[in-house]
Amino acid sequence: MHRRPAAPPSPPAPEPRAALRTAARVSVALAACFMVLLVLVALRWHPLLAADSRVSRATHRWAVRDHEVTQVFRVLTDWVWDPLTMRLLAGAAALWLVWRRAAWWTALWLAVTCAVATLVQQSVKAVVARPRPVWPDPVDSAHYAAFPSGHAMTATVVCGLLLWLLHRRGTGRALWRTAVVAALVSVVGVGVTRVWLGVHWPSDVLGGWLAGALLVAVAVLVYEWPRNVRTRRPRRR
Repeated sequence: MHRRPAAPPSPPAPEPRAALRTAARVSVALAACFMVLLVLVALRWHPLLAADSRVSRATHRWAVRDHEVTQVFRVLTDWVWDPLTMRLLAGAAALWLVWRRAAWWTALWLAVTCAVATLVQQSVKAVVARPRPVWPDPVDSAHYAAFPSGHAMTATVVCGLLLWLLHRRGTGRALWRTAVVAALVSVVGVGVTRVWLGVHWPSDVLGGWLAGALLVAVAVLVYEWPRNVRTRRPRRR
């Protein structure tokens, strides 16, 4: 009788802690960047204020001169990339996860992260209490304090979470590229509109981007942590 050759050893399983380590490193880096910017804004560091003023004066001149572009930007910032629209998008994604995937934990994680982002945004605004730009001929108006930009932060959180879910669950190349482009256009575009319309300083938008990305990284840590603990737990014999 001929013996069957031994089966080759199976390839090692992918490292379960890779996503956790990456999210932790990104969280630390983003937290450091955001804290530096927060301190500079709170202390009213002159070089930062001067740079904000130069950019804002230039974009305000363009906004007053180019009425058509300004009107388009107002529609985009008030309806397409508005925080309420972004939260509704996240809510629709959460409902889809429950209805089609029965992914209750993921849907709850998505909804809670968006709620925490709103709470953090309003708390930082209240603590820093940075005044918004004031113009003799404003083209738009906004409420509450300036730092960080709620539009920029909300768009970053929602787009970042949805992109991560798509990446984690696997999707076609065409859909993934489309989603990445849409997310980048939304996150960058909403920041541009807020500065163009004269309701935020550029550093407010940068702060919104950093805070939003930080919350996404922390949310990934929270999501992956239980899975990592289960993987490391020794099996009972």
